[in-house]
Amino acid sequence: MGANEEAEIDRLPIDLLAHIFLLVSSFTDLAQASSVCRKWKQGVKQSLARRQTLSFAGWKMDDDSTARLVRHAYSLKELDISRSRWGCQITDHGLYEISLAKCVSNLTSISLWGIAGITDKGVVQLISRAISLQHLNIGGTFITDESLFGIADSCPHLKTIVLWSCRHVTETGLLVLVNRCRKLESINVWGTRVTVDCFIGLLTISPALQIIPRASMLPVA
Repeated sequence: MGANEEAEIDRLPIDLLAHIFLLVSSFTDLAQASSVCRKWKQGVKQSLARRQTLSFAGWKMDDDSTARLVRHAYSLKELDISRSRWGCQITDHGLYEISLAKCVSNLTSISLWGIAGITDKGVVQLISRAISLQHLNIGGTFITDESLFGIADSCPHLKTIVLWSCRHVTETGLLVLVNRCRKLESINVWGTRVTVDCFIGLLTISPALQIIPRASMLPVA
């Protein structure tokens, strides 16, 4: 009976296996499925190649395993490697490895929210290849103006950015960012140390820019 069941599984086309694996959200389960046999491994690879979104939020991931999955996700548009409740282990090395993936130039959304182990070096490396980026969340990190300069240079299509609690960014970085990213629609600066005068300066450059906290809450000069 076991042999018959195995034969039935073997007859499943790889395309069908890939469709089934596309519905699996557990990376642990995908890793186990990939080790079953060569055909299942190919099915898992094909399912990753079809994914347009990958979220590692809630998973304990390290640099190598994250980069390996992203490299197989050729159709990827949205990447979320936010800090997980188990403690994200992503570092600048991981961002560098991810930046080498072919899909990075097509990403429209990236979230690095709350990852404490990354610095400007890793962020700039990743962003330098994310030329299609429209939405970026780097809130809760220790980035500085250096990252904002890199974003300004590499992301002309940027529409929204979250800098929540990025306490090392300054007025200089924000002004350069808004001045160069002319499609920017919204910027979240909750918890930063920039002054009201900086917000006024940003609105002078881009009057339609939505600043969070809301610009309407700012005192009139």
